[in-house]
Amino acid sequence: MRYFRPIFLILVVMLLPFSAFAQVIEPKPHPRIDRAGQQAPAPGDTGMFEPVAPIQTAPQPTPEPALPGVGADQPVSISAQIKEGGPIIPNGLVWRVFGKTTDETGKLPLLFRSEAATASFSLPPGEYVVHVSYGRAQSTDTLSVEIGPNIKSIILEAGALRLRSAVTAEINIPPNQLKFDIFTEGLDGESIPVALDIDQNTMIQLNAGTFKVVSRWGEQNAIVRADIRVEPGEVTEATLFHKAAQVALSLVSKAGGEAIADVDWKVQDSEGENIYTHFGAFPSTVLAEGDYVVFAQTGDTVYNRQFQVRAGRPITIEVLTTVY
Repeated sequence: MRYFRPIFLILVVMLLPFSAFAQVIEPKPHPRIDRAGQQAPAPGDTGMFEPVAPIQTAPQPTPEPALPGVGADQPVSISAQIKEGGPIIPNGLVWRVFGKTTDETGKLPLLFRSEAATASFSLPPGEYVVHVSYGRAQSTDTLSVEIGPNIKSIILEAGALRLRSAVTAEINIPPNQLKFDIFTEGLDGESIPVALDIDQNTMIQLNAGTFKVVSRWGEQNAIVRADIRVEPGEVTEATLFHKAAQVALSLVSKAGGEAIADVDWKVQDSEGENIYTHFGAFPSTVLAEGDYVVFAQTGDTVYNRQFQVRAGRPITIEVLTTVY
């Protein structure tokens, strides 16, 4: 027993520092994070858990409602009138719609083509170029496509021209011997062809304005020119009178005799210019008024005769072999 007491005291002394350390060091709790929407600590709380301010987020903009049809194809309807306030042209139209930005070839891309009186199609909103032709009449305009139905009418300011020719009011010209050319004047005063080789009595649609018309009778020098005004919404009919005549040639041994075959013919005007050549027995041509010389060669022999042409009915010029 006497040894037990000292040993017990020694053990007590050794345990005292650990006990004192355990009482001094206290565990520190982890801080609590209050999330947005959680309730803050009540008053009188121990204060061990400091409240943390809720996380603030930037306000998000409210998206604007999309407009219906933006970017989508919109319906388009286009028609044409000959003049302001006139009726819609019922047929004969050709429509072309182009984009306004050139492609890699430098041309405007063709987006739509139609031959309907009223063309209907769909395009996204934007700016376009529309071209319409009616015969030789044509017009180009800007087409603005917006959201919703798009209706457009183009004024062509067009008329029509019908041509014929004659020698006099009593002497007509066979239609198969006539051709007409129509020209307009360019910016520099040059003649720009609008329609060539038009037959007599053909209806030609044109933009309103003044045109240069050429009537050609036959293949030689029987030509008449005139300036003709075309009014919008009207058909202009014009007759051009030729100062010429149809001329038949024959080489004969006596007046009224049978024509000699295998003849080389040449006709010159008063200035010595060759107007007509032909090989055969009984040639025929159309010549304008004036003085001429005809040469008829058969073999090595050449016969000639002077003659005069006046506007009127067909004539026959005989070259006599017996004169020489």
